[in-house]
Amino acid sequence: MDKRISEIVKKLQMNPHPEGGFYKETYRSKKSVPQKVLGNEFEGERNYCTAIYFLLTSENFSAFHRIKQDEIWHYYEGSSLYVHVIDLNGEYKRYAVGMDLDHGELPQLIVPAGCWFASSVKNNSSYSLVGCTVSPGFDFDDFELAQRKELIQEYPKYEDVITQLTRS
Repeated sequence: MDKRISEIVKKLQMNPHPEGGFYKETYRSKKSVPQKVLGNEFEGERNYCTAIYFLLTSENFSAFHRIKQDEIWHYYEGSSLYVHVIDLNGEYKRYAVGMDLDHGELPQLIVPAGCWFASSVKNNSSYSLVGCTVSPGFDFDDFELAQRKELIQEYPKYEDVITQLTRS
């Protein structure tokens, strides 16, 4: 592992993320939203908000998945990060989260609730350090990992990117 990556992982006390890379939960609000306010798509209450650091290397990717909440991505350091989104209308778009504002990158990106999304590092032999904020707060009960075959059946015109950014 690259020296800078090892340093970040150690200093930020990050752990391996189930989807590749490393993460550290940095915030989980003490108060929560009752289930009756959240609606039927949620089971149980959720914290108002959660936040993590997320570090991804160019040797890996975060596979297509979706959650029931909006997720805000924040760029911090390293290569820009591509966030691949299939929106609720079934349209695919690749966004770049970074600081090259002259070339369309943005330091923040919002992925709306229910969209399929994945991420990959823009530059080879690099890493991206970003943050993710989720509201209402993230819970693994709200997480759905895409299955390659089913996602391709639903969105056949995106077979190449789905194949590239799924594991099974």
